[in-house]
Amino acid sequence: MNATLLTLSEAAHYELRFQSLFDAGRAYAFPCDAAGHVDMDSLSDTARESYLYARAVVGRELSVPAVKVSATH
Repeated sequence: MNATLLTLSEAAHYELRFQSLFDAGRAYAFPCDAAGHVDMDSLSDTARESYLYARAVVGRELSVPAVKVSATH
């Protein structure tokens, strides 16, 4: 079997995106893997607080998060 390994730069980059329920232009996005797992240890303190906030208000202010291919890569 000839398996091809992707380098980090060749691999897809993903984000976990929480979209606002009330303002289509507002969202929170965090780097994640293809399964939607966010490495909280790699986030800055501010990003970690925002991530925890976003998770806490799902269904009240933000939609259930979706894994998207990151537009920044």
